[in-house]
Amino acid sequence: MDGVPKLVTDLLMPGREGGYAKGYETRELILRTALHILIEEGYRAMSMRRIAGACGMRLGNLTYHYPTREDLVRELLNAVISSYEVEFGAIVHAPGLEPEERLTRLCNLIIEDIGSKKTTRLFPELWALANHDAFVYERVHELYDRARAPLIEIIAEMRPDLPEKDRLDLGLFISASMEGLTVFAGYQMPFAQRMPAVEHIAIRSFIDIVRSFQPA
Repeated sequence: MDGVPKLVTDLLMPGREGGYAKGYETRELILRTALHILIEEGYRAMSMRRIAGACGMRLGNLTYHYPTREDLVRELLNAVISSYEVEFGAIVHAPGLEPEERLTRLCNLIIEDIGSKKTTRLFPELWALANHDAFVYERVHELYDRARAPLIEIIAEMRPDLPEKDRLDLGLFISASMEGLTVFAGYQMPFAQRMPAVEHIAIRSFIDIVRSFQPA
């Protein structure tokens, strides 16, 4: 197990059950290994047998913790989004900051994360898979619903006059605009070097549109 890559660090594992540290550490090892394979080789390579082998364990030991690949994927995506939620929450509830500054910081975090290898590789892989796999479709949209919630919370502070549906639409637009940068300016993409300039344009535009938006 010592040879398993530990390059992916931004996972927030569920709490330990009953204080069994070894079982907790084994599940963390499995999830980090699965995420590493998903990023480096793609979802098709992320079989239970492949993960078990990379962890240096028998398949039966892996399925003791995660009986099916769906169980593993569910907890993996939950660990991924939970790590983001902690960072988002720290920004959304930062004391003494105007909502425009919190929106700026939140978008900075998301756009800069898009430039990472993990994000550029992971999410397009999930998007493609969601087109053909109902289970992944549901998990991915659940993940994005949770990711948009802090954004919508800030929009509500900036525009308490807007109906909820308009706040949701603004949140969806901003989220989709940022995610769309992945295929053009993400890790090793053609316009990766232009990301700082695009980030400046994007955030300025997001603030302006939230301030000035009028319902149709």
